Amino acid sequence: MTEPAAQAETEAVLASIEATEAPSVDPAPSDKVASEAPAPAPASSTEEAPAPALPKPGVPKPGKAPKPSNLPRPAAPAGQRKTPSAAPASPMPAPSFTTPVEDAAKFAKVSDDGHVILIDGAEEHPVGQFPDGTKDEALAYFSRKYDEVVSQVMLLEQRVATGAPAGEIQKTLGHLRQTIGERGMVGDMPALRARVEALQTRLDDLKLAEKLALEKAQAEQLATREAIVAEAEELAAKDPQQVQWKQASARMAELFENWKAAQKAGPRLGKSVEDGLWKRFRTARTTHDKHRRAFFSQLDATNSKAKSAKEKLIARAEALSTSTDWGPTAGAYRDLMDEWKAAPRASRKEDDALWARFRAAQDVFFNARKATNDEIDKEYGENLKVKEQILAEGQQLLPVKDVKAARKTLNDLRGRWEDAGRVPRKDVTRMESAFRKLEEGLKSAEDEHWRKTNPETKARTNSALTQLEDKVAELEDDLAKAQSKGDAKAIAKAQEALDARKMWLETLQKSAQGLR
Repeated sequence: MTEPAAQAETEAVLASIEATEAPSVDPAPSDKVASEAPAPAPASSTEEAPAPALPKPGVPKPGKAPKPSNLPRPAAPAGQRKTPSAAPASPMPAPSFTTPVEDAAKFAKVSDDGHVILIDGAEEHPVGQFPDGTKDEALAYFSRKYDEVVSQVMLLEQRVATGAPAGEIQKTLGHLRQTIGERGMVGDMPALRARVEALQTRLDDLKLAEKLALEKAQAEQLATREAIVAEAEELAAKDPQQVQWKQASARMAELFENWKAAQKAGPRLGKSVEDGLWKRFRTARTTHDKHRRAFFSQLDATNSKAKSAKEKLIARAEALSTSTDWGPTAGAYRDLMDEWKAAPRASRKEDDALWARFRAAQDVFFNARKATNDEIDKEYGENLKVKEQILAEGQQLLPVKDVKAARKTLNDLRGRWEDAGRVPRKDVTRMESAFRKLEEGLKSAEDEHWRKTNPETKARTNSALTQLEDKVAELEDDLAKAQSKGDAKAIAKAQEALDARKMWLETLQKSAQGLR
């Protein structure tokens, strides 16, 4: 196989399947001892069986097998063959190679006493002796050793093509190199060495591919682990007061499961890297758990303090619940409510239960007050009817025409209003406002009457009338003088002053008529 073809073969097939078993070997003869070169090192973990038995006299020799080429043909280029499936239905059969005796004779010399000489290119190398046998039997014996090596090389080629672990293949190939170097076999050794070198090239490519795949997998594994650690550290760094602990604890447990799954499924990282990441992750988990325990410990203390404070408020509320001092007690409950709002909150469940008790104590008091007020309002219903009749009578006084008579009537209505007693609470504001309007209407009428009848006001008005009348008469004289002289400018000035005084006089006369 040429090196380019082997290279193409390696690049095309990297899928991994199970390694097939090593080929079987012929049994060694039990009654003949072969003298040969030192035994080759085993090519695989399977120990080599004894040399095959020589055929006994009278036993016919097997016929010649069809003549194959000295070495199997190289695999087709990557573009001309099918890529083996990642999971074949059954293990691939172990390859087996056989060299016909006539082909083996091209690479060996056999003496009459059974000594076999390997022809290795231009060199000759003694292989061993096969006494008490024919030349063909000696060739067949040492040729089978060559065939075994070729079969194992074919097996390794098959394993490389299917992407078996390169380390295992390299170890086996090392044993085969040692066996080939000892040359204790008969066959086309140059071709075998070339084939082994081509296999080594493909194996080097496989090792490189495995290395790159491992580096990629390790990089992905490192990224996965670092992401897990980073998220764990982020959770651990949060303010414990801002953490939703149920979700955060569940997520931290999930991160731990992710860590174990990644550690189990992915490739191993370097010890220093692995230990460093685990130390960070462990520290984050420990910090998170420490914060959680401290938070809930503090929360328990806070809840206990809040519960104690609110239970004291409840005791005070329950003590007031039977009071019939309605006004002051209602104010006390308002103060208690302010204290309740200012008190710290306990846990939601406990706080709801405490509030229910506090509210129940208030309800006892306010329900009793409402029942009492309802009964009182029922009694005050008749008083309301009386006061509504009083208001109807008072409305007839408006607008006020006779101030003195209206005042007398309204004073009588006020007496009757007071004698009627209290009305239901919901009607108090409405009734008092309506009666106040009656009083305001009367007061407005009284103020207007006083303004008109005030002697001082009348005197001042009469004096002003007299002065204006005198001034108008004076201005009329001035106008007549100007007109007699024909002085247009003096006429205009006198006329303007006279018109203004007459307007004032007219207004004051109307006001004086209202005072009469």
